[in-house]
Amino acid sequence: MNQVFHSFYFHFSKQMEKHSIDIMRIAIAIVFIWFGTLKVIGMSPAEELVEKTVYWFRPEIFIPILGLAEVIIGLGLLIKRFIPFTIILLLLHMAVTFFPLFILPRICFDAFPYCPTMAGQYIIKNLVLIAGALVVGGKYNVKYYDDKELANTEI
Repeated sequence: MNQVFHSFYFHFSKQMEKHSIDIMRIAIAIVFIWFGTLKVIGMSPAEELVEKTVYWFRPEIFIPILGLAEVIIGLGLLIKRFIPFTIILLLLHMAVTFFPLFILPRICFDAFPYCPTMAGQYIIKNLVLIAGALVVGGKYNVKYYDDKELANTEI
């Protein structure tokens, strides 16, 4: 039984190795497109949090623009040649999403720093998006494109 499991897992892990980064890239793209679209159409559960964090901008203008930026990031992840630029935008965007943890600690934590509210959890989960973006960025780096161009060049 143990040998059957290891054999199965070996074959499964080979498939994971082959496809997992692209699956992660597509999953992150879906999250950005989905959450961004909710902001554009005025249905995001994060609107109030964004309004309170970026209080100096008019929310009816800022939130749809933020949503559009998120949709662009999602689309950029789907188009492989844009990935290096998209990863930089994504990481900058993600850095800014942590601001409420410091600007609005009472909204983000029931007891700082170990008991996050739902809003705090919503922000903290961005660590997973950052880690995923770093993995994707590691595969689709400038060297990846240079090697592809070299491979397609006739000598």
